[in-house]
Amino acid sequence: MEELENHQYWMSQALIMAKEAGNRGDIPVGAIVVDNYNNLIAKASNQKELQKSAIAHAEILAINQANQKLGKWRLDNCTLYVTLEPCPMCIGAIIQARIKTLVYGVDDFKTGAVRTILNIPDSEVSNHRLQVFAGIQAVACGDLLKSWFNQLRQGKRQGAMEKLRIKN
Repeated sequence: MEELENHQYWMSQALIMAKEAGNRGDIPVGAIVVDNYNNLIAKASNQKELQKSAIAHAEILAINQANQKLGKWRLDNCTLYVTLEPCPMCIGAIIQARIKTLVYGVDDFKTGAVRTILNIPDSEVSNHRLQVFAGIQAVACGDLLKSWFNQLRQGKRQGAMEKLRIKN
């Protein structure tokens, strides 16, 4: 039970990061890295629009921050919390970083590469086995994404995205 409560807490922190991204005009995805002692190591939100970079996914940014903070590329004593199932690029980085545990919120039926569309962690191409917990706060994570995309379709997010384009 304690482990589930722990996952719930850190996913709520990832949701805060996701909301930050959404408010800024980026797709609302957030990521948190914690160590085995439950210390926050890194936190990031999706920044593709902000940075004008295809690789500025929340997971990639959080992994990079954790690498810098810990001074090493191996994150084998860390857990990554992310609000959306990672894409192929992100799960590749997660595997390369040797992250011990991945906890994600909602499945991604378009680009999910952990359990829904692909299963890269359990495939023969993976040189690292990681523990995966899916569906932690899935409703909250899914509702945030649905709401953001509905607002985008209705034109309410357009202003925020235009502001980003003008600034950069």
